[in-house]
Order: sequence, then C-alpha cells, then structure tokens
Amino acid sequence: MVRRIDVTGTGGVRLAAWEFGDPPKTDPAKEPDAMPGVLLLHGLMGRASHWASTARWLSERHRAVALDQRGHGRSDKPVQAAFTREAYVDDAEAALEQLGLAPAVLIGHAMGALTAWQLAAKRPDLVHGVIICDMRASALGAASQREWADWFKSWPVPFATLADVRKWFGEDDPWVERPNPARGEFYAEVMQEHEDGWRPVFEPDQMLASRETWVYDAHWEELAQVQCPALVVRGLDGELGRAEAQEMVRVLPRGEYAEVADAGHLVHYDQPEGWRAAIEPFLEAVRSDAGRL
Repeated sequence: MVRRIDVTGTGGVRLAAWEFGDPPKTDPAKEPDAMPGVLLLHGLMGRASHWASTARWLSERHRAVALDQRGHGRSDKPVQAAFTREAYVDDAEAALEQLGLAPAVLIGHAMGALTAWQLAAKRPDLVHGVIICDMRASALGAASQREWADWFKSWPVPFATLADVRKWFGEDDPWVERPNPARGEFYAEVMQEHEDGWRPVFEPDQMLASRETWVYDAHWEELAQVQCPALVVRGLDGELGRAEAQEMVRVLPRGEYAEVADAGHLVHYDQPEGWRAAIEPFLEAVRSDAGRL
C-alpha cells in the first residue's frame, strides 16, 4: 500500500509525502513500541517514487516515508519559493515532525544526502541515523554549475515517447559513458506527458537554483557535527571517489563506509540488491541501538 500525506514546508510550500506499507494503528509520536521511522530523500531532479523498491522492503520493519522535496515530483513548485539549503533542511524537519517519524533514520541520495546530514547536525534530537548515498562534501565549483546549465539546454525536449526518454538518458546523452538502462528508467520516472510530448515534472531553472546553493561550498563542518551513526555509501563508478568517501567517514564522529560494485551515481537504481546488502546491516544496528535506549 502507498498513500499520500501532505506536509506543509517552510514558507507554506505544500509537500507530498508517500508512505509505503500500512499506516500505523496508533499515534507513532506517542507509542514507544511503534515501528522506527525512516525518511527517504531523493536527489536533485528525483522524486519520492525513485525510492519505491527500497521503501517496500523497508516497510517490513520500519515506517518508511519518501518525500517529494520542493520543486520536485508532486510537491509545489512556486515561482517565488526559496530553493536554499535552509529551505530544504527545514522542509525535511517539518516532515519528520508532522508525520510523527522522529527520531528517524534519514536515507538520502545526492542532494537528499546533504539535506540529511545537515538536518542531523541541526536537530540531533530528530535523527538517530543517517545514510549518505553518493554525495560529495567538497565544493564542486563554478565550472560544474556551468556544465549543468549547458547539459539542461542539450536535452531534446519534448520527447515524443517514454521510449525516447529511456534511450536518450540511457544511451545518447553525452554524459553517458556506456549504455545504462537503469539511468534511462530513472529519468523516465521524472517525465510527464503534455500535448506536444514528454517533459520533466520539474523546472530546470529551479533545479539550477537549488544546486547553486551548495555547489560553491564545502560541507565538512556539518559532517563533523553529525553525532548519530552515519553510513557513507558509494557506487564504484559513482561521483563520490573512494578517497573522499573515506575522508567523510573519518570526519563523521560515528562514520561507517560501504561500497556497491557495478553501480554508478544512481546506486539504488543500478544495483538494488547490492544497495540493500550495503545498508540493511547498518539499519538493523541502528534499530537495535534504539531499542536499548
């Protein structure tokens, strides 16, 4: 079962949260033996449904909720809304509180991982575990932002069919080094049909505005402030290199490391079984620790 729950984010932005599994029979905020909460945060351009396969197995032992972050999925995309780091972090904080998930494990991919560790640093009372999937702590710089702006302009939108979406992002995109069907499926998930064809559910300008708020800065200081257990996961062919990932683990007060073979940036899409094998032991350890408190 999947059900939608609306959350009010900072500035009154309406956010769509998606709960996988049966809803709790009691108020989780008042029931100490309730299933532990997990909030899943997608990356830039992503959406909650990207977490569907992960959330389904999580729901066997956790209350798993995936959030469409502002500007993404079915959440609001106001023209004048803030797309700052503070806004994204405050939205996730609001989701934890309004859904009664806290203290929860935050699982974030890319931008969502940055939101996760920034929230864990800000509100340690709300977070008792963080999984950081393929997100760098170092600054990426102005050249990276220019490359992304040029990349968006290269998209041949509108796409005539979803098959064209899958082919372009899985094979024809200049950023694709070798055919990657999982990448094609990932981007097909963020398209919607219009009269003239298939276009993204997000506004590229809002994505660039969101990215601009972290790309010029390093984020090591917030990592050092994360007091709960934290797992850094990378795909061997992803954007987060091994040396930087291991340095992130060193900086984290309670950091751990895992890597997934034959996976790129979209670890949970490229190798879902490898992804599960990498994070499940960490989740069980956090669950056991919470049970002893």
